[in-house]
Parts: sequence; C-alpha cells; structure tokens
Amino acid sequence: MSYCKKVYKAIILFVAAVACAAMCLPVFASAQEDYLYLGGFPAGFVLNTTTVEVVGVCEIVTQDGVKSPAREAGIVTGDIIDKINGDEVNSAADINKIISREYKKYEVEILRDGERMTFEVDPAKEITTGGKRLGVLVKDSINGVGTITYIDGISKKFASLGHPVTDVQNNITEISGGTLFGSIIYDVKKGVRGTPGELRGAFENGVTIGTAKVNCACGVYGNLSESYDYTDLLRIKKAGLDEAEVGSAYIYTTIYGKTPEKYNISVVKVDKTNKDNRNFVIKIDDERLLEKTGGIVQGMSGSPIVQYGKLIGAVTHVFINDPTRGYGIGIDKMLSSY
Repeated sequence: MSYCKKVYKAIILFVAAVACAAMCLPVFASAQEDYLYLGGFPAGFVLNTTTVEVVGVCEIVTQDGVKSPAREAGIVTGDIIDKINGDEVNSAADINKIISREYKKYEVEILRDGERMTFEVDPAKEITTGGKRLGVLVKDSINGVGTITYIDGISKKFASLGHPVTDVQNNITEISGGTLFGSIIYDVKKGVRGTPGELRGAFENGVTIGTAKVNCACGVYGNLSESYDYTDLLRIKKAGLDEAEVGSAYIYTTIYGKTPEKYNISVVKVDKTNKDNRNFVIKIDDERLLEKTGGIVQGMSGSPIVQYGKLIGAVTHVFINDPTRGYGIGIDKMLSSY
C-alpha cells in the first residue's frame, strides 16, 4: 500500500511539473520577443533591381565595321529598358536571352522620364563571339554602405536603414533580392551646412550577413545567413513610441572600422502619428561625433536610437541646413514591416 501511494504521488508531481512548464512557456516566449540584438554596425548592400537602366551607349565591332544599334535607334543614357518584343526585362541577362532569339525585328520599350516609348532596334552581331548585341551598358543592381538597426534572434531576420532605397524621382526601388556583406568604414567626409557628409566603407571579403528580401518605406529587410554569428551583439529590450519622450538618448553607430560606439543625442520632438515615418527629431550632442562627422552623415541611416536602456528607433535623415539634427523612425514601425 505504501508503495502504491509513492507511485501515485510521483505521478501527481510529474503531471503538475508538466502543467507548470506548459504555463511558463508562453511567458518565456513573450519575454524573448521583447528583446532584439542591437545593430549600429555597417553593411555593404548589393540589391538586385527589377529595372534595367541604360548607363552607357557603346559601339559593337562587326564584320561590316563598327555599329551602335541603340544609338542609331535613339536610346540614350538614363532610359529604362522595360520590354523587348513584349517580353519583360528585369535583368541584363534577360536582354541577352531575348535578342538571342530569331525575330524579324526587335521592338524595345523604354521608360524615359515617366513616358513609355518604343524603338525598333537591329542588333549587331559581334565579330569575336558571334553574339547579337544592342550596344548598351546597363545596370540591374545598386550597391552602397548602410547601417544595420537590429537583428531578431527568434525569426533570424535583420532590419536596416530605416528608410527606403529610392530612384532619382524618389520612388521606392523595387528589388528582386540581394545580399548584405560585412563592411569596414575607412573614412568620413564631414558634413557641413548645405552639404551632407558621408561614411566611406569597403566590403569585407568572406563575410555575408544575409539576403535582402524587402525594400519598403521603413527600410531594407531580410534573412540572416546561417554562418553569421550575432550572439556577441548587445541584447536589448524594445520600446514603442508611447514610451519615447523628449530628452536625452543615445545612438549606436560606426564611424571607423566595424564596431559601433555609443554617442549622446537629444530627442527634441516625438511625433507618433507622422505619416512619413519621421517620428523623432534628434540632435547630436556628443562632441566626439561632431568633431569627426559634423553630425549625421550619409551611411549612418539605420543607426539605432536608445533611450532609458531600450531601443526606440533608428536614424533616417539629416537636416541639410543643420547636420547636427535629423529625423528618426520609431522601432515599432520598423518591426511591423517585415
């Protein structure tokens, strides 16, 4: 009888322990979701665009001499090649694929300053390879240096920039993917009133941070590479716009090398409902940063803003006429985008 009681008691304790664990799991998961890994370090961006822009018109050496089919047809630098014979062109490879087919004529649809135009082009056969060419140099990707804002250790996703990558008309550039590489900042062009400064960086060989998936109003987002180790980064709690307030704060950013440093700023204004995601006006107070950069410079976009030990947002823009001041986006806006 004593043995049966012991077994029965052990079963009750086991069931209670399982029930307790089941109740504790959601609480633990919720606590985990409140934290992110702090960025502030630079990344090299290579984004594949869905548009193919003509960046140059060139000659083709043929058996009949030198020809420039694109120039002869009227195509100029800055044109976007949208379609050839009705087939969409989303990359430089698409052009070669389409014109390799045997057609009696090749109609190239381009976009120029928002206007659609069609040109009939007669591709030239290159004497060395025998391949047909339009005689254009095109760009189907963009690259540059920016700043990672945070890494989500649960979803293994990253967020950066805090604002979109745009074209010359300030339209959000559509992307079909891309890659983010490690980067090292080697120089700074100091910002002055009327002329923004710039971080100058180089891609770090062999270091892949992740793949870009989205370019939207709140930044560039994507998935981390399995080989990228983020566990040494500072783990920090996030805070919504309701918790942000006017007063002292910090930004974490990198102006030399690849390790971010902490700099004093002031949150001058909090605008929770701003439709352009300009939720903060910030002012750089740190004399070290002002001496080296003059304030906020290009490439610093995405630098996290921390107040009272919590991540509240990221730097997005600089005031052209006052580089010590700029805008920031709320972190909850960034989190809801991807």
